[in-house]
Amino acid sequence: MNTSPLTDLSLLAEQGAIRQLDYQFARFIGAQCQPQEMPLTFLAAVLSAELGRGHICLPMWDENGQLTDFLSKLGVYGASAEAFQRDWLATDWIGLLNQSSLVSNGEQATPLVFDGNRLYLHRYWYYEVILAQKLGQFASPLSFEATGVQKLRERLDELFSRDYWLIFKQLSGIASQVERQRKVNDLLDIVAPDGLDWQGIDRCVTQATTPEQLEKLDSLVPLSACLNWQKVAAAVALTRRFTVISGGPGTGKTTTVTKLLAALISQATQSGSTPTIKLVAPTGKAAARLTESIAKAVEKLPVEPELKALIPTESSTIHRLLGAMPHSVEFRHHQHNPLHLDLLVVDEASMVDLSLMVKLVEALPKHARLVLLGDKDQLASVEAGAVLGDICSFLPLGYGHEQGQRLADLTGFATLAHSPHGSTDKTSAIADCLCMLQKSYRFNASSGIGQLARAVNSGQALRLDTVWEQKFSDIEHHPLSSDAYQQMIQTLVKGYSEYLDTAQRSFYDEHQQISMTLKAKMALQQFSQIRLLCAVREGDFGVLGLNLRVERALAARKKIKTQDELWYHGRPVMVTSNDHGLGLYNGDIGLCLEDESDESRRLKVYFELPDGSVKGVLPSRVPPHETAYAMTIHKSQGSEFNHTLMILPPEFSPILTRELIYTGITRAKQRLDLYCDLGVLKRGIKIQTRRASGLRERFH
Repeated sequence: MNTSPLTDLSLLAEQGAIRQLDYQFARFIGAQCQPQEMPLTFLAAVLSAELGRGHICLPMWDENGQLTDFLSKLGVYGASAEAFQRDWLATDWIGLLNQSSLVSNGEQATPLVFDGNRLYLHRYWYYEVILAQKLGQFASPLSFEATGVQKLRERLDELFSRDYWLIFKQLSGIASQVERQRKVNDLLDIVAPDGLDWQGIDRCVTQATTPEQLEKLDSLVPLSACLNWQKVAAAVALTRRFTVISGGPGTGKTTTVTKLLAALISQATQSGSTPTIKLVAPTGKAAARLTESIAKAVEKLPVEPELKALIPTESSTIHRLLGAMPHSVEFRHHQHNPLHLDLLVVDEASMVDLSLMVKLVEALPKHARLVLLGDKDQLASVEAGAVLGDICSFLPLGYGHEQGQRLADLTGFATLAHSPHGSTDKTSAIADCLCMLQKSYRFNASSGIGQLARAVNSGQALRLDTVWEQKFSDIEHHPLSSDAYQQMIQTLVKGYSEYLDTAQRSFYDEHQQISMTLKAKMALQQFSQIRLLCAVREGDFGVLGLNLRVERALAARKKIKTQDELWYHGRPVMVTSNDHGLGLYNGDIGLCLEDESDESRRLKVYFELPDGSVKGVLPSRVPPHETAYAMTIHKSQGSEFNHTLMILPPEFSPILTRELIYTGITRAKQRLDLYCDLGVLKRGIKIQTRRASGLRERFH
């Protein structure tokens, strides 16, 4: 060889093709290599670089069965690639991996693991194997007595009964018979319309003068002709100790899981026990949202007050549940000190990386149930892995015959026992644990946000054009221009004025003293009504530049007084690093306010915790953070804003993917303003993120 691979890797590190971390890992491998094994250092550097991009492993072959072009993985092509020594790139890689003492199949403690198809760091190979084993055990079916099935079906029928008051309200005033039939199909989730007495159904609908008179539809439209995926999801969770409920915004994931909890608690109390249930989410903001959503859903449950009282509404972060320890990557709870619970519900599961998911599953007691909630189409976790996406890749398989029949027995939906949902004779146990909620209750046909999200997920530019042509009132596209840019800044100034006005008001009024905590909570809630989301961090179209511009615009309007200080009254910040001691975590939002209960009126930064309480922290104690008038789309996961503004850079960047754009759009609850070049947007939605992993294969 003319040069050592480490020499070339050093050059790649200088050029930015790999990180210094990747180069140093290659050096670590090189220090243990025999001379003939030195090309292994190159593979080690590529593997490390891929891990930094979220991939669990390095596939040795591409989709066409050809040996992977490793230099292209580093973004090195053409003349640049030719500039590197090719003699060591012509190595018999498979032979080297099979013979090296630094590589094993995982049974030995070696730095690298080769399973015949993929190369791993030993730790991540172990994570994959353990997670597949644990979830495979959880996925095995539970046994029921016939009487147990009947009781569960009655409870599910009660929990998911038809809301005839809502149906009556939505059907009233529809003059067209065709439109009435379409609406009945939608409201009753009819999937087998043939054979139904549509004349009788229409007579019932048109003659009804009260919601109670619509109850005749129970016999005219039996459950066997319908399919409510929320009810199916709850039934799936009753048949397995592991369940994944996926769905887009507004599909009712928390509503579904609340009804499921009622069914499980009801089942347990009949046996004389009360299950211990814990609710968690990856971030403090997501946990706070889950707490709020579950509490609202419990209020609406059609069950006795005693049962409602047993349903937990308070959630926490995963780190808090596991018992994160300061200055340690380990947790207090693990396989040798398991959690004390019977059921764990994890919301926003798409944000959970492989490492954290393994630690969570390992800490579960053997008898526990696990329910994952999330949107499989959202961005994957920041750290390595795409666990929810890997698991949900089994959705197209449908349910096996036995599971389909069992779900039909529990729900009354006969179609589950037949094609296409229950006809697969050979399927994965994991597929029997999944349910995809497909009906959005927030975004109907007149919702631009919902239509735009679906168009983006289709990856089709023509569908995108169709959405914009319909001129929906809740979405607006703004071409990138200096005028539009300034208008965006002014929209934000107006939107943020409400929380800043609250911040300026004294917390004393004529009649009562409002606590500083309540004032901070009000301001935080007002701040969360509107947000600017960016795809990138740098430049005029990134978080850093836009935070500065919004700050200057607010100062010019005298809404804030920065006085060139880092900390000032009204400054919003987002935590960027976990601080287990303070109980503040990456993504938590806080507001810097003058503490009026303190004589010196010193500044404190107030954070709303997942349980709804507010914590005040001195600025000097706030963990690593940044100003948060604008935030990246990545950081917005787990949050929703009534009014969302999203801006994309004027030039295409590989960071613009379908998942990123979809995630940004679905943060909007009521209105979305999108600032972008449509050509850049269309190019971005065609690119899907594919994270390399062997998890799917390990479930078979």
